[in-house]
Amino acid sequence: MAVENGLKGSYPGTGGEAATTMSKRPEDQTRKGDEKANTVPLHKLFSYADRTDILLMIVGTISAIGNGTSVPLMIVLFGDVIDSFGQNQKNGDVVEVVSKVSLKYVYLAIGSGVAAFLQVASWMVTGERQAARIRGLYLQTILRQDIAFFDKETNTGEVVGRMSGDTVLIQDAMGEKVGKFLQLSSTFFGGFIIAFVKGWLLTMVMLSAIPLLVMAGGTMSLFISKMASRGQAAYAKAANIVEQTVGSIRTVASFTGEKQAIVNYNTFLIQAYNSGVYEGLAAGLGIGIVFSIYLCSYALAIWYGGKLILEKGYTGGEVLTVIVTVLTGSTSLGQASPCMSAFAAGRAAAYKMFETIHRRPDIDSYNMRGKTLDDIQGDIELKDVYFSYPARPDEQIFNGFSLSIPSGTTAALVGQSGSGKSTVISLIGRFYDPMGGEILIDRINLRDFQLKWIRSKIGLVSQEPVLFSCSIRDNITYGKEDATPEEIQRAAELANTSNFINLLPQRFETIVGDRGMLLSGGQKQRIAIARAILKDPRILLLDEATSSLDAESERIVQKALDRIMVNRTTVIVARRLSTIRNADMIAVIYHGKIVEK
Repeated sequence: MAVENGLKGSYPGTGGEAATTMSKRPEDQTRKGDEKANTVPLHKLFSYADRTDILLMIVGTISAIGNGTSVPLMIVLFGDVIDSFGQNQKNGDVVEVVSKVSLKYVYLAIGSGVAAFLQVASWMVTGERQAARIRGLYLQTILRQDIAFFDKETNTGEVVGRMSGDTVLIQDAMGEKVGKFLQLSSTFFGGFIIAFVKGWLLTMVMLSAIPLLVMAGGTMSLFISKMASRGQAAYAKAANIVEQTVGSIRTVASFTGEKQAIVNYNTFLIQAYNSGVYEGLAAGLGIGIVFSIYLCSYALAIWYGGKLILEKGYTGGEVLTVIVTVLTGSTSLGQASPCMSAFAAGRAAAYKMFETIHRRPDIDSYNMRGKTLDDIQGDIELKDVYFSYPARPDEQIFNGFSLSIPSGTTAALVGQSGSGKSTVISLIGRFYDPMGGEILIDRINLRDFQLKWIRSKIGLVSQEPVLFSCSIRDNITYGKEDATPEEIQRAAELANTSNFINLLPQRFETIVGDRGMLLSGGQKQRIAIARAILKDPRILLLDEATSSLDAESERIVQKALDRIMVNRTTVIVARRLSTIRNADMIAVIYHGKIVEK
């Protein structure tokens, strides 16, 4: 298409080959086949309304009906004015009759103004309230999910895209657009009721256009819904590309990957653009057909209305009232098309969000059931464990793996990449559950503990420390929010961070930057160690905590680790001999089995 070529030409490095390749991928074809089902019923959008929202929706609905009905009532009054001109043009009562009608117009204007205010205000407020609640529930549910969910079903860019984009579409579909739709529907039904009362014969003739209007509007709505769902999926993937690129901008810049990032982004952008173009063409064509039918209805009504005046005794006011109320009602139905488009887009946007909100993970951090003890000794045993990652179910990591680590000892796991060392860490931290076998802590199955409690007894320091864009103090206290200043200072000293923190102008209040980019690798790692040690864990998991550091930074970090490993059960995944020289036990893992210990 020309419009597609125009979009491609506006971005450097984007070629037609990329878009063509993407459109032919099998997963895209599968998604297209499933899009029809990827919507929720309209009433489900209001699943998270509370009593206040219900009250607002009731007030908004009544007001919308009143506001919509005021239009055909105005036409009735106008018809009365026309008749009064014809009937009283000789006896001089025109002014008196018209004055009474004018007063009715004033009453109608006041009522319509109040109804319009309540309609718009009520629906906009309840839409904002419910959308905010859905945003909160979605984030709460995302944080509740197990790691397998993030491995298989979503990513950071998709989450951000849904919270920022899809919730706007949902809010639009259950806010002011609902009031507008109810208003226009009231105009439609009110207009036809009045038309039948005033002149049913002329109304029946004009109704011949309604089936054509319904078919045109219905076809347009279905097509727009499908295109909206496809466009939202493409935008979610494009948002993920942006998040990954901006979040790793140094890596992108160092490998001159800017062009590739633009190509990948534009691939999904073109898909979304094409969906938007098709959606616009469908809406334009549908509205054009609808208006053509309206004008043809005018011609038919004027011709037949003249015959009724001559043959059936209809008055001019009655004919005019019937024609205008029917056409106004029909026009209001056509004006509801944008509302229908908003409903379709909102239903499509809500599908994935509501699916996530309703998902209950197998490993539920919000589940308060399970054992809580005064403390644990720290005995760890993996007994005949079978495990595959959910994202790679065909790749067996452990096939009857067993390992016992007594309390207070340091166990080092070594082996080549992909042998299963880090998997042991993930299983002990209960990021995943084994498919077979048991993981025991103090001879109690890990599944039997309350998840939040047992994780409070486990500290983790990973190879790539994750710091948040806040102060050093906030990053350290992430491990224990109610920590005292003395506890923070002690954790910092044990982690060997005091030396460099005291040299900073703002000390613990120093902002570390996005992902800690304002600190060196060794400094970030020591803050991560302080965060882990602050909650005084009985079990300490070190997943290649020094592998990415230079010799001097490793020496400082290792010194900190040696301090905090005292009287704790420690599991170390390491590649360097310097990291494991003080270990009580060294296990060599090869292809998911311990080959030497």
